[in-house]
Amino acid sequence: MSTIVIGGGIIGLTTAYHLAREGHPVSVVDARKSGLGASDVNAGWVVPAVSGPVPAPGMVLASMKWMLRRDSPLSIRPSVHPDFVRFMLGMWRHSNARDYRRGFEAHLRLAAGSMEMLDEYLADGLDFEMHDGGLLLAFLDEAHLEHYADDLELVGGHGIESRVLLGDAVREQEPLLSDRVRGGIHFPGERFLDPGALVAALRLRLDSLGVEIVEGAPIDDVAVRGDRVTEVVSRGRRFGADNVVLAAGAWTGVLSRLFREPLPVRSGKGYSLDVAPMPLRSAVSLSEAKVAVTPLDGRLRLAGTMEFGELDETVDEVRVDAIRKGPAAYFRDWSTDCGSAAPQAGMRPMTPDGLPIIGRLGRLVNTYVATGHGMLGVTLAPGTAAALTDLIVRGHCSPVLEPFAASRFARGA
Repeated sequence: MSTIVIGGGIIGLTTAYHLAREGHPVSVVDARKSGLGASDVNAGWVVPAVSGPVPAPGMVLASMKWMLRRDSPLSIRPSVHPDFVRFMLGMWRHSNARDYRRGFEAHLRLAAGSMEMLDEYLADGLDFEMHDGGLLLAFLDEAHLEHYADDLELVGGHGIESRVLLGDAVREQEPLLSDRVRGGIHFPGERFLDPGALVAALRLRLDSLGVEIVEGAPIDDVAVRGDRVTEVVSRGRRFGADNVVLAAGAWTGVLSRLFREPLPVRSGKGYSLDVAPMPLRSAVSLSEAKVAVTPLDGRLRLAGTMEFGELDETVDEVRVDAIRKGPAAYFRDWSTDCGSAAPQAGMRPMTPDGLPIIGRLGRLVNTYVATGHGMLGVTLAPGTAAALTDLIVRGHCSPVLEPFAASRFARGA
């Protein structure tokens, strides 16, 4: 039983890896080189503890305020296109406490085995940098910290340990924090890794498992007969398989139309840049600045922003500069002149309710989808791949996938 995986990002590569480990023939087809975009341009966090959906209580008010600033953490490029308007209205509609909590719980269930599976990857010979130093949320305002109280109860119910640190206690945990930081929340069980190294390791292991990776092959046609996809076509080359997995990240919305099963997936651009290293004990979230800080071997990665617009990876230097300046209030002796590699942009796949789309694709009995993971691709990739492989290989649809069904976006649903 052969499978074509469309998309060579973290979700597509991980899914291909799980299928290949089961002994099934797999081909990965990517429009460009695999492992690029958001799969490389991200913080590398494995953090179920902060896996709440993007639509959250207060998002509407915050987005209206931030739209007035070009360097804000959230940017929305206005458009009157009906699809864009429907998407944003859907996102704002889901920005309530009930939907946020349901989505958070769904993410926690999907991520439940992420750490163990990543350890299995290492044991299977995948060579990538990973650290278990935990995650620290740093706050300049104690009131912002207090807003996380409900989240701590929720994640604690899923076995995730946390410690609230007020005043100097937060500097005992992370001595490089400045006196302006009023408190923090430490999650000692969370991890962080080098995402570029992870996707490179997946590519190498797939090669050793006999998986064909076809790059520079954008899909331009899909042949559908009845309720089955018979082949996909790229620049005249035809790919036939028993099953197809659509895992093209932010491009999934466009490609889904070729399958006659349109999905509301849009891009949320994010940026990252690597600067001179700092001896941090853990990954740090600069909560008010919305900047993720990841201490990797020989460098410090800064990542952030959410920019809703078109499929455009152009780097906006104003927004990059805001990320570079963000740590100044949080760390002692931070200098924006700290040297860096060229900043990069990546397109995160976003959905109106902030949840991934995983499972069967509409009426098509041999076609599956895995997309819409937003900023949680690294955190949710192992669970997504394991559950989707179980569905494809054994026909078992785990209850963990129920909140992520594509059918929730079907017209009239």
